Amino acid sequence: MAKKHGHHGGAWKVAYADFVTAMMALFLVLWLTSQDEKIKEAVQRSFNHPFASPIPGASGIIPTKDVQSPKSERGNFDSPAALELKLLRKLAADFLKTLPHNPESPDEEAVKLDYMPEGIRITVFNRANKPIFQSDSASFTEYGQWVFTTLAWQLSRYSTSFLIELEGHTEVGHTPKSEDYGNWELSSDFANTARRKLLEHGIAEAQIRKVAGYADTQPMPDRQGTDGSNRRVSVVVKVKNDKDPTKTK
Repeated sequence: MAKKHGHHGGAWKVAYADFVTAMMALFLVLWLTSQDEKIKEAVQRSFNHPFASPIPGASGIIPTKDVQSPKSERGNFDSPAALELKLLRKLAADFLKTLPHNPESPDEEAVKLDYMPEGIRITVFNRANKPIFQSDSASFTEYGQWVFTTLAWQLSRYSTSFLIELEGHTEVGHTPKSEDYGNWELSSDFANTARRKLLEHGIAEAQIRKVAGYADTQPMPDRQGTDGSNRRVSVVVKVKNDKDPTKTK
């Protein structure tokens, strides 16, 4: 008579797998509870938006080896400020992807992105073919409303800790609307119109740190002062570092 084999010879493998899974879960919980608030916020954002990795070059919240600089004193992970900076740059790149793009005419792009050590500068141009402001006015066109609404949503959906400065600019030679409403007033209104739109769509009042109009005093470095591309709004977004005296607890 043939000998019957038992049906439960692999039960120990299932039990061992459960044990390993439980130990891994315990490790993750202990690691999370030991991190500071910025790391915990980044983990929370990762779960809230699972398809958007907050760190370029990583598959999740834990950075890969080639993006671990600078390292924090608490472990082999990026500092909170570095994590926020990488997240901010990814958000800005995502924002650019939502805009119309014409590779044959880079000089006609509606938005320009410049990286800075402490954050990014997003310059939105008032192009003749895609104006963001109505003619000789600081009121948004429909396109301008859409651009700044989209920008506000991209910034606010992940973090409310970014600090924002708004700058309005005009071109040299612009004819003032009236004697008491010149380029200084117009450029200041550009910046304030952008500020109000950001506040309407998720940006907190405390995040706004400066609103300024520069008239025609700061033309684009690669353009003549009279070039119409100098009519623009710059949104400077900065990461609040650990030594910032205004940092909230």
